[in-house]
Amino acid sequence: MIQIGEYQTLEILRDTVPGLFLGDENGHDVLLPNKYKPKEYNIGDKIEVFVYLDFEERLVATNIRPYITLNTFAALKIIDNSRIGAFLDWGLEKDLFVPFKEQISQMRPGDFSLVYMYEDKSTGRLAATERIKRYLKNETLTVEEGDAVELIIANKTDLGLNAIINEKHLGLIYHDEIFRNLQLGEKLKGFIKKIREDNKIDISLQPTGYRNVIEPTSQFILDALKRHNGVLKLTDNSHPDDIKRILQMSKKTFKKTIGLLYKQKQIAIKEDGIYLLKY
Repeated sequence: MIQIGEYQTLEILRDTVPGLFLGDENGHDVLLPNKYKPKEYNIGDKIEVFVYLDFEERLVATNIRPYITLNTFAALKIIDNSRIGAFLDWGLEKDLFVPFKEQISQMRPGDFSLVYMYEDKSTGRLAATERIKRYLKNETLTVEEGDAVELIIANKTDLGLNAIINEKHLGLIYHDEIFRNLQLGEKLKGFIKKIREDNKIDISLQPTGYRNVIEPTSQFILDALKRHNGVLKLTDNSHPDDIKRILQMSKKTFKKTIGLLYKQKQIAIKEDGIYLLKY
C-alpha cells in the first residue's frame, strides 16, 4: 500500500502526458507530475518519492523533501490562521493544516510552532497538532541513564527547556545545563542524566560520568588555548557566566578539567588565567 506522508521507493511503470506513474509491489500506483520528473529515467527504474494529497485531494508523488513526515515532530512557520485552523509551511506547495481544536497557542503568521504530523483517519488527510504531549509517553521508557539520545527542543519552562527524546519521550534540560541559545525545534544530541521515580527524565547536553565528561572537555580547553595564543583569562575565581560565555561549560566542569590538565603538566594556572605549556 502506498502510504501518504512517508518516503517510498517506487517503480516507474509508465510515462504519460501528465507525468510518470509509479507503482509498488502490490499493484498500487501514484502520479509523479512532469515538474518532478527526473532528467534521466527508464521504465522499470526505482526512485524515492514523498506521497501526499494535492489541492484536489488526489494522491500525488514529489521528489521535494518536506520539513516533516508522518508521525514525526518539527517546528514549522505559520503562514495563515483562520476560524477553522492554521496553515503551516512544510516545504510543499500545499500548506499543512492545523485544525482549530489542535491548537494550544495563538498561532500568529510568521511565528514558528512545534507540531506533530498525523493522518486524520476520518478524512485520509495529513494534518498537524500542537498537542504533542499526546504522542509522547513516559509510562514505559526505552532509555536508560547515560544513554546518548536524539533531542528536539520544545517549550520553555521555569526550570529550563522541555525536549523530545528519540521522538518517544519528554524530558527536561535544566537552565544550568544550557550553555548556548537553543531554538524551538532544533535537533541535537543529548544524554540521559537521571530518570526519576515518576519516570520524569533529566537531560544533559554533555556526556555523563567523569571519564565521559572530563576527557573530551580537556581536549576542548586545550584547543581553546591554542586558538587564543596559549592563554585564557579564566581562573577558579572567574564568574560562572564568563566561563559559560567563553567555553560553553559549567564552572564545576571547568575547575575539574583544569585541575586534571594541571596535574598532567599541560597547563599552568596563574592569578590572571591559565597558560598552555610548551606552546
